[in-house]
Amino acid sequence: MTTLPRQRNLTEQAATTAIDTACRLLRLPSIRNEFAEIADRAAKDQMTYRGFLAELLMTECDDRARRRSERRIKAAGFPRDESLRTFDFDANPNIDPAVINTLASCEWIKKSQPLCLIGDSGTGKSHMLIALGAEAAMQGYRVRYTFATKLVNELVEAADEKQLNKTIARYGRVDLLCIDELGYMELDRHGAELLLQVLTEREEKNSVAIASNESFGGWTKTFTDPRLCAAIVDRLTFNGTIIETGTDSYRLASTRARTEAPAKAD
Repeated sequence: MTTLPRQRNLTEQAATTAIDTACRLLRLPSIRNEFAEIADRAAKDQMTYRGFLAELLMTECDDRARRRSERRIKAAGFPRDESLRTFDFDANPNIDPAVINTLASCEWIKKSQPLCLIGDSGTGKSHMLIALGAEAAMQGYRVRYTFATKLVNELVEAADEKQLNKTIARYGRVDLLCIDELGYMELDRHGAELLLQVLTEREEKNSVAIASNESFGGWTKTFTDPRLCAAIVDRLTFNGTIIETGTDSYRLASTRARTEAPAKAD
């Protein structure tokens, strides 16, 4: 057992060494890294001992909260970084900023409600799906992101390996499951049934958010069995929010603007 010498009137160097050692033992890396700077600032601002201690402890708490958020975002498996701050609402008037700000509060996740983002490619569906998922992770929710085909393939493999229940339970535990590119590829009956099992496991218990390039009327091309299609649509829309992002591609418009600008200059 490691003990620290307790002495009065420590020299500055001895005090610094003792603080460093204590922080290592107590696993307080943020205080260990920043206590000197905070101490200098406290002396300059003539902070009380209590104020100085509060500053140290809040520094550690803030950094721990940040690290937890980073771990949750990493565990979610997002393919890239997206945020609500970087979304260009002016480029897509179909998306109401007020609605998105309400969703960013994550109240819908607390209520286990679904979210559907429907629109053509390039209209901001995936950006919004990832950004809202990241917002949920930063607020303490467990989030998992996956592509629809990847999820179905994983479920098929799990079924073949007699691990289906375990896999469905794993997807059922997260607070928010984000499924991207639903509707891009046709799913056979077996794949659709497995996806339905995941949605049924989560129904009214945990939230699902999806992004699809097909309107609900076109989902029969993805889920060829009408009954399965109706059941999946029902689970993804009941008490949920549906946002239609439109048909005008923001990416295409941006590309055209960049290519047309030099031409006009010439």
